Amino acid sequence: MGKGPGLYTEIGKKARDLLYKDYQTDQKFTLTTTSPTGVAITTAGTKKGELFLADVNTQLKNRNVTTDIKVDTNSNLSTTITVDEPAPGLKTIFSFRVPDQRSGKIEVQYLHENAGISSSIGLTANPIVNFSGVLGTNVLALGTDISFDTKTGNFTKCNAGLSFSNADLIASLALNEKGDSVNASYYHIVNPLTNTAVGAEVTHSFSTNVNTITVGTQHALDPLTTVKARVNNVGKASALIQHEWRPKSLFTISGEVDTKSIDKSPKVGLALALKP
Repeated sequence: MGKGPGLYTEIGKKARDLLYKDYQTDQKFTLTTTSPTGVAITTAGTKKGELFLADVNTQLKNRNVTTDIKVDTNSNLSTTITVDEPAPGLKTIFSFRVPDQRSGKIEVQYLHENAGISSSIGLTANPIVNFSGVLGTNVLALGTDISFDTKTGNFTKCNAGLSFSNADLIASLALNEKGDSVNASYYHIVNPLTNTAVGAEVTHSFSTNVNTITVGTQHALDPLTTVKARVNNVGKASALIQHEWRPKSLFTISGEVDTKSIDKSPKVGLALALKP
């Protein structure tokens, strides 16, 4: 475990990654190339049914400043400038998207051994202000995440979360959507030598009285190959196998079947990521 409680987005992240990361039903290809000067260019293409989406991202690093410039098939130009450690524990992020004139945003993150703070504000006349903060240690942490719309004078987001961690177990509890839903997650490392882990997530909506339960597991067949599986209470079961066929280059096959509608064809996703 690392030092400090981390940012609010890290509450429950281990369970979310186990249950949702790398699962997909689309076809995706990613190619990254790096120049001798350190400029990295990543080209990505995704086929969603009959729709094909693509983007090109260029990353430039100069000391502690990283600049990412992305162009997609909808002619959107996104730029993110990250300044890492202008002061100990501090990170600043400036982002905007053309032609969206209201997309400009500046964010400041601060990490301390007993706190993790992130605050952002939109660069508009009536911006949305977001603040999240976590207090505690790498064992027990309590945090909140709120957003305020200065134009309407309303809180657009108000969440709170609690996390408990030890060497092989992480449990979290979060109150989301202004108190309308509660989410509990659990992540447990069964065998660190084979990267075997189990996880579960339970979400209850008070307004609809609907429960969503997802459980999953992962296991490394060998140092380069990992399998994952999950199932939820509405009958959808998914599985994937991911192989690192060369350093940093991954090939992933994933599938999903609706066990309550066996007559439907299963969904299959493929992902290939190539890095130098």
